[in-house]
Amino acid sequence: MPLVPAVAHRSTVIHFHPRVRSFVAARLSPEGELGLHVTVGALLLMLAAALFGNLAADVVSHADITRLDAFLANWFHGHKNSAWTGPMLFITNTHDVLGVSLMASALGLYFYLNKARYWLICLILAVPGGQLLNVLLKYIFQRARPSFDEPLLTLSTYSFPSGHTLGATVFYGLLAAYLVCVVPRWRMRILVVVGACAMVALVALSRVYLGAHYLSDVLAAMVEGCGWLAVCITSCSTLRRQRAARITE
Repeated sequence: MPLVPAVAHRSTVIHFHPRVRSFVAARLSPEGELGLHVTVGALLLMLAAALFGNLAADVVSHADITRLDAFLANWFHGHKNSAWTGPMLFITNTHDVLGVSLMASALGLYFYLNKARYWLICLILAVPGGQLLNVLLKYIFQRARPSFDEPLLTLSTYSFPSGHTLGATVFYGLLAAYLVCVVPRWRMRILVVVGACAMVALVALSRVYLGAHYLSDVLAAMVEGCGWLAVCITSCSTLRRQRAARITE
């Protein structure tokens, strides 16, 4: 009697394994509507969600990172009259909602003129959508901004996550993704990625330097932006592949 279930179980395993191999192969294939791009996008989204969740939990529970936040905020405020104040103000003022929107509009016009339709759709989803998502998260967490005597900037909105950093992350991230796809040389691709990361880091630094945000605010915005970009780029890539598949049928 015990042999019957064992044989049935073995038979089930034999028929089950090919399906698993087929599913994994499809998810790791660079071709197909739901291939490697979906797998990478899903992994990036899950990683971003996990990192953001940990940061948010640490901020809400006043964990160690909040003490680092306060230390850095006070240190930068003590050095607010250095030669870096002017450049930091320029960087932060050119990456507010208006500045990022203007840069995104110029990039959108380039995509339109070059008939990069799916990149244009991705841009429309990424930048305005990311900004709306960030506002929603600000009202969910309602974290107060750093408070100082004689501050360089005075803002009445909430602090977590940083809107400027989010805007820079989605804009420069999308621009870098596009250039990596169209630039043939690996050296140029690396320079593009490094340049995009440097711009995001500068915007984040300007927000902390000027006392507008804590360190955890800008880190959370970077992670949020990467996760949102993963959603937008993966969705548009899937849409492009599905329409291409229908045309070839």
